[in-house]
Amino acid sequence: MNDISPTPLADRTALITGGSGGIGTAVALRLADAGARIALVHSSHGEDAENTATRINTLHGSGRAVTLQADLSEATAAAELVDRTSRALGAVDLLIAGAGIGEQLAWADIDVDTWDTTMAVNVRAPFLMAQAALPGMIERGWGRVLFVSSIAALNGGIIGPHYAASKAALHGLTHSLAVGVAAAGVTVNALAPALIGGTRILPADAGEGGKLPAPIPVGRLGTPDEVAAMAASMVTNGYLTNKVITLDGGLYPR
Repeated sequence: MNDISPTPLADRTALITGGSGGIGTAVALRLADAGARIALVHSSHGEDAENTATRINTLHGSGRAVTLQADLSEATAAAELVDRTSRALGAVDLLIAGAGIGEQLAWADIDVDTWDTTMAVNVRAPFLMAQAALPGMIERGWGRVLFVSSIAALNGGIIGPHYAASKAALHGLTHSLAVGVAAAGVTVNALAPALIGGTRILPADAGEGGKLPAPIPVGRLGTPDEVAAMAASMVTNGYLTNKVITLDGGLYPR
């Protein structure tokens, strides 16, 4: 792949979960600009995903993007998404696992159902999607897997141990998978953002008036476009693998 091409992902198909959120939308638009066909997965907020798909199809041609609804807490949903994407747009070349859930709870208030559902959506589904997509990537000699993690995986965060543990598990999954597929031209990485405005967790104006939710060294919230730019850089670099990249305005010094 020519990384300096204006469309380095031409003829590639990207499956993006969390496709109706601020970060998922920004990543989808960025990868579409790079030439990829886009499958946007949503559990709810289908109208937002449809609007993004319409925008991509208007800019890049009809049929370049589709939306898929799925409940990632269901064990069968992950592999089905890979199959549905393949039938709609072609074999999955890029998996961007961005969907995640996390109800803010104290450790004493987390029940078994909350723990299990968080793990199912945040860890099991990304693994099962990768498990379904990787054989084809290996066979074709090219593939990209990017797990969207969180700073909570490194410092515990504020949502709770169920969320932090699920995101930390993505880091272990990254390291385990990456070494086994690297020689086949497939990269596996994780991107760990924090305090990104313009999302359902933090509105774009959350940091106005200097009232930041944490002492961010750069003095502002990040933007979904900045996350998307990093994601695009990671999936267009064939030498980057087995890495967890933090994007947090200097909050976590690593």
